[in-house]
Amino acid sequence: MRFPPRITRIGAAAAVLSALLVGGTTTADAAGTSASAVGSICYGSLPSQAHDTLDLIEQGGPYPYSQDGSVFQNREGILPSRTTGYYHEYTVITPGSSTRGARRIVTGEQVREDYYTSDHYASFKLVNYSC
Repeated sequence: MRFPPRITRIGAAAAVLSALLVGGTTTADAAGTSASAVGSICYGSLPSQAHDTLDLIEQGGPYPYSQDGSVFQNREGILPSRTTGYYHEYTVITPGSSTRGARRIVTGEQVREDYYTSDHYASFKLVNYSC
């Protein structure tokens, strides 16, 4: 499986972050999904296993599950609507679980556009690296 390259994590998503975190105006995308429907979470508040997953993404793997790095379809429509292939998903290991569990990191193509879900895509939080 070919994994998408990660862009160096600096700067470009600042506008998205400021709109989400500062409470700036957000507009609905073409599908009618509002970016403000996505919450935020401080990097330091993520479980340690999410840090491990983000480190693996930066390194380009190897990943613990064959599904890691696959295209995330955004069928739930919670994340902003983008073209197919824009988002990719990665497992966040759940200690004690015999399966992949419900926790994931979903990455977008923009710099520092990483979303965390602990409930298998029912909700997402944009990772804030500045707190």
